[in-house]
Amino acid sequence: MCEAPALSRRALLAAGATLAAGTLVGFSPGVAQAKPAGRTALIVVDVQRDFCEQGALPVAGGTAVARRISRWIRDHRTEYDIIVATRDWHIDPGAHFSQTPDYVNSWPVHCQAGSVGAQFHPALDTHVDFTSTLDAVVSKGQYSGAYSGFEGTAKDGRTLDQVLRSRQIARLDIVGLATDYCVRATALDGRRLGYRERLLTPMCAGVSDAGEISAMQDMSDAGVQLIDQP
Repeated sequence: MCEAPALSRRALLAAGATLAAGTLVGFSPGVAQAKPAGRTALIVVDVQRDFCEQGALPVAGGTAVARRISRWIRDHRTEYDIIVATRDWHIDPGAHFSQTPDYVNSWPVHCQAGSVGAQFHPALDTHVDFTSTLDAVVSKGQYSGAYSGFEGTAKDGRTLDQVLRSRQIARLDIVGLATDYCVRATALDGRRLGYRERLLTPMCAGVSDAGEISAMQDMSDAGVQLIDQP
């Protein structure tokens, strides 16, 4: 699959989405977007080998997303009080895995705990040593088809919500894969839990254009601010 450049995603969302006018913020050149006050976390959702090109369940543009995230962390690390990465970490997720997947509720085998495919994609290390920037890794889906990072736990057993609240985090910037599944689920759960959120759209990619548009509409409706950063 070919990598999807950020400009293509901007054009798609600007021209084809049903989002209300003005929902996609930052499209106008030179307009800076101020973040509300409060402690802020960057949440990197499921940027794993199996979800990028040559993986078991690839998202077109996944490798390019990983590179952009690496550059973003290099340039913006001081803006975040904490960085957390989520990951699929499947052991026996039941019907989530199927030899005849429907690609809605069941999927090919992917991101098995401890496997190469479950590793964070090496392109995350393009500009930084990615794992050294992380304050926590949240694993999900060990025995179910969990999509939201808020369904997972860190190594010490705390949920993502507990990790964030222990650091008095009020604001989340969300990036990662895939926009129409785990990114969407994580963002919507975060809003339900009361976090103020931005989705940095060039550092996300979806399984399908239609799914990505629908997911962004859902997130926008829930109060997630969609940011089109260069």
